[in-house]
Amino acid sequence: MSSELLSKGYEPSEVEKKWFEFWEKENFCGAEEESSKKSYSIVIPPPNVTGVLHMGHALNNTLQDILCRYRRLRGDNVLWMPGTDHAGIATQNVVEKDLAAKGVSRHELGRDKFIEAVWEWKEKSGSAIINQLKCLGASCDFRRERFTMDEGLSRAVREVFVKLYHEGLIYRANYIINWCPRCNTALADLEVDHEVMDGRLYHIKYPFPDGSGEGLIVATTRPETMFGDTAVAVHPEDERYVELKAESVILPLTGRTIPIIRDAYVERAFGTGALKVTPAHDPNDFNIGERHGLPVLKVIDDSGIMTDGAGKYQGMDRFQCREAAIRDLEEAGLMIRIDPHQHGVGQCYRCKTIVEPNLSKQWFVNVKPLAEKAIKAVEEGETQIIPDHWKKTYFEWMYNIKDWCISRQIWWGHRIPVWTCEDCAQVVVAVETPFSCPACSGNRLA
Repeated sequence: MSSELLSKGYEPSEVEKKWFEFWEKENFCGAEEESSKKSYSIVIPPPNVTGVLHMGHALNNTLQDILCRYRRLRGDNVLWMPGTDHAGIATQNVVEKDLAAKGVSRHELGRDKFIEAVWEWKEKSGSAIINQLKCLGASCDFRRERFTMDEGLSRAVREVFVKLYHEGLIYRANYIINWCPRCNTALADLEVDHEVMDGRLYHIKYPFPDGSGEGLIVATTRPETMFGDTAVAVHPEDERYVELKAESVILPLTGRTIPIIRDAYVERAFGTGALKVTPAHDPNDFNIGERHGLPVLKVIDDSGIMTDGAGKYQGMDRFQCREAAIRDLEEAGLMIRIDPHQHGVGQCYRCKTIVEPNLSKQWFVNVKPLAEKAIKAVEEGETQIIPDHWKKTYFEWMYNIKDWCISRQIWWGHRIPVWTCEDCAQVVVAVETPFSCPACSGNRLA
């Protein structure tokens, strides 16, 4: 009888590494370049290189693995493509924190050195993720591993940008975008997490210029933005204001006179039915301002600090300004009342800083023509959504989709392939770095 005893439990370290190496050596999971078999492929949703895989990744990858193994057993030519995502904002934040712990900022390093530091960090983190996939036994074709900043993929991004630009689907414009004062970058709508918070609704008196009556009472959750008000709006059919003769009010704490306008967007049931209009700091107010030709006054800068447009509050943090303005309004007898109020507050999906709606010149994708094709594909059955009841959610999203802000003010990531001639101001959009301006032949391109 053998003296060796079976282990009481399964020892994965003694089994899995050996057999996974065997799979790789024999290329059991590799897709064939040329094959008469039916093709089946999945591109793994690339995990961000900001960390390591978690249980959600494990579940997702297990489901993909099951599908791929099943298809191989059926005789299909299967490609399960592995890769990792550069995760621009998130990765830059992680590396910045790592540098800060060493007493260094990215600005002290400079752009080129900072990018080198990110690549070094990526090599460690990205390798850990791929090794985790292998430890899970994921049957990917690891020979084809890709990273979203690889040269081939970077070129593909530039080519698509240039193609969409020339098709009129990418444009640059001033518009209200989500801005993170901590990361100092624009954010797409999907990069903003909305959380219901306990806040306050401030009822503020905007006096009439002649001092008559009670003035207009405006309810707002953000008193610090009032310095950017360029009008007060009421609904044209609101019975409370149908007989209103005054055409303007005095903006509190400033002495500035602003007009009273009438716009059907105003919600009569919210607050007092009188809406302060701040075109530079609210997307709906921006639209109202466009319709009525209102001036735009930016009073909060990209770091969340009050500008000179805020008068004596210039240089204050936006939330410090809020408290200071509340005190001054109370002292002036213009704060009518303060009510508890729960409302959704947007936060940066990475650093959790409260997002500031900000007027900024950014690059956008005109999404509507693309959404129309995506809607048609589902309606005609070319693309299937399973289970079927999720179609409703899909259509609601696609029919209400807004233009997508694609520019980011960060150092790590794909750079937009756009140059401006410093001699003639010509904008040049090209896949490769241009040597000279096509308009004036100058070579001072920035």
